[in-house]
Amino acid sequence: MSSFKKVVLVCTSSPSLKNGHPTGLWLEELATPYYVFLEAGFECVIASTAGGPVPIDQGSVTGDFFTEDSKKFLHDPVAIGKLGHSVPLSSLSFPDCCDAVYLTGGHGCCEDFVDNATLKACIESMYAAGKATASDCHGVIALPQCESGGKPLVAGKKVTGFADTEEAAVQLTEAVPFLIEVKLKEQGGIFSKAADWNSHTVVDGNLITGQNPQSSKGTADATVAFMKQ
Repeated sequence: MSSFKKVVLVCTSSPSLKNGHPTGLWLEELATPYYVFLEAGFECVIASTAGGPVPIDQGSVTGDFFTEDSKKFLHDPVAIGKLGHSVPLSSLSFPDCCDAVYLTGGHGCCEDFVDNATLKACIESMYAAGKATASDCHGVIALPQCESGGKPLVAGKKVTGFADTEEAAVQLTEAVPFLIEVKLKEQGGIFSKAADWNSHTVVDGNLITGQNPQSSKGTADATVAFMKQ
């Protein structure tokens, strides 16, 4: 392994929800942490559930959602090359392959981050190894399938994720498999949130969660801080 610290950024491979609503990766939720990690001197691996090209939610490349980091990413030949040839998650050996895992967002996660045995094993092994286990926005939807010590991984832990009110605001409450906030609370997670569309990151040991797209920098910064301890 490289002497540099390595982060695996996991992306969705799903271009749509079950109801046909087009989606994919919310680009800013990959682009911002990608550059935070590079600036910190870390090596970045872009992976996805299926490998190969990662679908981008077109909403994330329009208007104010198309951030400077997102624009930089799309014009960065190395970055876009990694996104077009993402590493299949199943080809990586966790927890030995990296120092941190970071689950990016986008509604596509609601399809392939749920009931995913490979992703479940990745998260559980990284968490058990005491390595940074981070997720933001809809990436958090992968956590409820995970266990630690025979209990839900989030039980008794401070967490956040895409809020019920935010899901209602984008009118996809009925399209997602479950509401992240509801599920985390059901599993005993100590859920907190900021006002909708405001940055909010929660750190509980090596479990790091962010609420929404506005939280991507804070969540990445918190992951860097944990890795530099």
